Amino acid sequence: MFLRFCSAACIALLALALGGCALPSLEGRSHSQAIAATADTPLGQTARHLRQLAQAPESITAIVPLDSPQEAFAARHFLIQQATHSLDVQYYIWRADTSGLMLLGDLLAAADRGVRVRLLLDDGGTAGMDSLLHTLNTHPQIEVRLFNPFVLRWPKVLGYVFDFQRTNRRMHNKSLTADNQASIVGGRNIGNEYFDNPQGVLFADLDVLAWGPVVRDISHDFDRYWASPSAYPIERIVTHPYALDWPTLRQRIATAHASTEGQRYQAAKANSRLPEHLQANDQAILWAPAHLVSDDPAKVLGQARQQGLIGAQLTRAIGQPSIALDMVSPYFVPTQAGLDALAQLRAQGIRIRVLTNALEATDVSLVHVGYVRYRAPLLRMGVQLYELQRQAPIELPRQLHERIKRRWLLASSGTSLHAKTFAIDGQRAFVGSFNFDPRSMLLNTEMGLVIESPALAAQISNIFEQDIPWRSYRLSLDPEGRLQWEAPPFGSGTMHSTEPNTGWFKRWGLRLLEYLPLEPLL
Repeated sequence: MFLRFCSAACIALLALALGGCALPSLEGRSHSQAIAATADTPLGQTARHLRQLAQAPESITAIVPLDSPQEAFAARHFLIQQATHSLDVQYYIWRADTSGLMLLGDLLAAADRGVRVRLLLDDGGTAGMDSLLHTLNTHPQIEVRLFNPFVLRWPKVLGYVFDFQRTNRRMHNKSLTADNQASIVGGRNIGNEYFDNPQGVLFADLDVLAWGPVVRDISHDFDRYWASPSAYPIERIVTHPYALDWPTLRQRIATAHASTEGQRYQAAKANSRLPEHLQANDQAILWAPAHLVSDDPAKVLGQARQQGLIGAQLTRAIGQPSIALDMVSPYFVPTQAGLDALAQLRAQGIRIRVLTNALEATDVSLVHVGYVRYRAPLLRMGVQLYELQRQAPIELPRQLHERIKRRWLLASSGTSLHAKTFAIDGQRAFVGSFNFDPRSMLLNTEMGLVIESPALAAQISNIFEQDIPWRSYRLSLDPEGRLQWEAPPFGSGTMHSTEPNTGWFKRWGLRLLEYLPLEPLL
């Protein structure tokens, strides 16, 4: 195996030396846009039904928070199943595991019944899927494009070596839009770890399902990514796929459905309460103005103007906090500029609370290096800082355990925070793909919704009072100014003087990395 890798690497190096990393021409690439005339589709009729029940004006959007991973999977299945005209699907990562194959099967079933499917995937998150995606692309109703692709297909990692300035920038957006009527936007990619993963780490995440005028903006945004110079038809990149015929592909999907994991996802679909929420327009549906914020796709080419970047859009959309700011981010690297901005807010008396991953829970330890240097300054200025535990404490009260288990702060055997959300003044909330780190701000493209809903903002803020005291460490400084971690329940929990539940080797390894200039890449 090692010799095979070395041989392949040598061949790849020779090919790169001879041909460079030049991308193919986009001349003759097909053009398409979102289908606008979909008001009479089943999803369009559902939209009218919801609005009539709520007597809601046309200017606001119906929002369904998807905080349960099982409900998030079921909602995606529901939209794909209900679509009759078009499906526009955009993701950073799509795994070829059970959930990924089942949702690809849903897309294929939609295409079989005549739905146009446009699938846009960041090429950094399509590992091992060249043959599968290439075969799907041969369906007359399916078109697959790879965003910012790697010319060398294996080993892909060499693309970072020889074309780092381009390949280091990725499309981190996540959206699924059906019939230009309903969209799911948020932090989840497609893979078992985002929906149901009892045998490994499960990401605690948050999406929203939207019905209303903001969906047209999401469709328009998809169109500009689809037409961007970084979106390549897969057949121009994957020119030598492994043979995967249609019977084999369909059998792989059928096998995923029949597996033990597949049965759990089938149960999630069967037990979903989304259809009854839509029929009754109950309290699960929030009505509010919603605004899309999204990076210009030219950002991955380093050509986007400042006003087209998501940071500037967020500043315009959310305004200036006047009372409170509650932030949830798995990768929190505020930078010195962010630290200064938070200091100004604290100087005005604004309460700031932050939840991020503890070292034991993070899935990207390197990003933790960029975060640790800001903890003490944040605490000194009065920011309340919490770090999510990987495992819920055994003594978690049963009633609380069941409530948390239904939400995105899961009482799982292994949980890593992945949600990217914040609430401002109890009035407005953001849900999307944007992390509070330099990569989201400067390198990757991001998207999300700013939702003017006090109810949603309250749901986000309430986790700091109701759930976080049972699922996270509370950080503080001891009398000598050293960091300490208080385990739950706060007030009577154990105090730790080092990163809890981590070994000395990992802690010292990360400490050494602190001396490297890594922050701009995190």
